[in-house]
Amino acid sequence: MEIKVFDSVQKVGQAAAMIFAAQLMKNPRSVLGLATGSTPIPTYQQLIALYQEGLVDFSQAQSYNLDEYCGLSHEHVCSYYYFMHEQLFDHINIAKDAVHVPSGMAQDFDAECKGYDAAIAKAGGVDLQLLGIGRNGHIAFNEPDACFTHGTHVVSLTKSTIQANRRFFDSEDQVPTRAITMGVGSIMAARQILLLATGEDKAEAIRDTVKGDITPQVQASILRTHPNVVVLLDREAASLL
Repeated sequence: MEIKVFDSVQKVGQAAAMIFAAQLMKNPRSVLGLATGSTPIPTYQQLIALYQEGLVDFSQAQSYNLDEYCGLSHEHVCSYYYFMHEQLFDHINIAKDAVHVPSGMAQDFDAECKGYDAAIAKAGGVDLQLLGIGRNGHIAFNEPDACFTHGTHVVSLTKSTIQANRRFFDSEDQVPTRAITMGVGSIMAARQILLLATGEDKAEAIRDTVKGDITPQVQASILRTHPNVVVLLDREAASLL
């Protein structure tokens, strides 16, 4: 696990965008694993800028997002599908049929989960997986648990996660209580993983991830067993290391 600390959120985003740019230059047909939430937005803004300057080309790439709320359609303004188009996809030249987000409206969630994993495998697996981290150490929507779950699955969100995501909705009652998410095994299958964390409220989760026991109670701690993980932090997130 390689850890780099930067002076600002913007510099974290710049560094992450450069890693994505290098991956796309090395392999224009890369399969990119993408994340939502506030943390990756500066990275996406930098990638848009690099694309507009003609330095990055997404035309042959594919993307697979980590998760989606159950019960929200792609058109819902709080869905992760909508978020990704607003924050990245609508501003770059990635093909419409090359972007993939789990369906929160699936009639059969078990089939949706198995189909999502199969699609990633058929694409050749994820080359570069972007992650944020929750305050409780979750990655994607893999909440603290008694075990690590391998494949894509449906989870019930913890109270702390619902409260953290409350800011995106009109009220806490509107935050979905379940989500479909890639499992830890799916994440760990990526050839390279890029974990971003910014802000003092992520400092405990980062400390427990980097220095604590490897435990499903801190799902991100499993990343220490992956051979190619880069962690980009601002000084606040790194303050307890």
